[in-house]
Amino acid sequence: MFESIAQAIPTDTIVYGGVVIQIKRLDLVHPQISGNKFFKLKYNFIEAQELGLSKILTFGGAYSNHIAATAFAAHQCGFDSMGIIRGEELANQPLNPTLATAQHFGMQLQFVSRQAYREKTNSAFLAQLQQDYPAHYLIPEGGTNALAIQGCQEILTASDLTDYDLICCAVGTGGTITGLIESSAKHQHVLGFSALKGDFLQRDVAQLTSKTNWNILDDYCCGGYAKTNAALLDFIQHFEQQYNIPLEQIYTGKMLMGIFDMIDQGRIQPQQKLLVIHSGGLQGKLKGST
Repeated sequence: MFESIAQAIPTDTIVYGGVVIQIKRLDLVHPQISGNKFFKLKYNFIEAQELGLSKILTFGGAYSNHIAATAFAAHQCGFDSMGIIRGEELANQPLNPTLATAQHFGMQLQFVSRQAYREKTNSAFLAQLQQDYPAHYLIPEGGTNALAIQGCQEILTASDLTDYDLICCAVGTGGTITGLIESSAKHQHVLGFSALKGDFLQRDVAQLTSKTNWNILDDYCCGGYAKTNAALLDFIQHFEQQYNIPLEQIYTGKMLMGIFDMIDQGRIQPQQKLLVIHSGGLQGKLKGST
């Protein structure tokens, strides 16, 4: 299921403000393991199979694309799966589309307090998890680890490394952008649009790569993860109507809104050869959005 299909990913062309924008449609990689998650999970699932493990355990927020994709991948590959979900108050609420998708594909959802969730990278906490769930293969939040970065290096093809000088992507945990940075050519700049508020992702990614041809902006996060405003929702509606490319409000909508604004400001120039990575996540799209 995780055979490399990077060469088959379509690229759509749109033009805005005189800038030609090529959009690499990772959302079309797979109907359920959408976008960057296909690449982030690929080598993790291969590793789990090689280790002879039968269950997958991972973490995520209520709108985590990673949770939904992992649930389907586990279902298809014959694994049981468990998702540790941030926010114990969600246990008594109707499931949103992302969590409903995960549950539909057999993932057991365990809701924990936000305080407990913050321990997810603590070595003692992880050691206890391994002891409590010995048959589980542990994948971190967002799927970001060395194997995920290895997979994300396959997003860019040989022609991508020669045809473009600016590569843009949305950023959640930093795995995808790190893979892009690692595979990028010397003349290219990789620009990340954070879905979260704060500069901690800049520091996190700096620990994962020695390259310096990149940066991450939080200017268009709309106040933080999964937060929206009228301007963002209006942008997504008009973008989809004009270009017939679906976006969602957590990652790709914020990224494209940021790119258009930077073009309006002259921060992205018409002479720049621009590649935009559409990272999928459309199962998290707000109901009623076009």
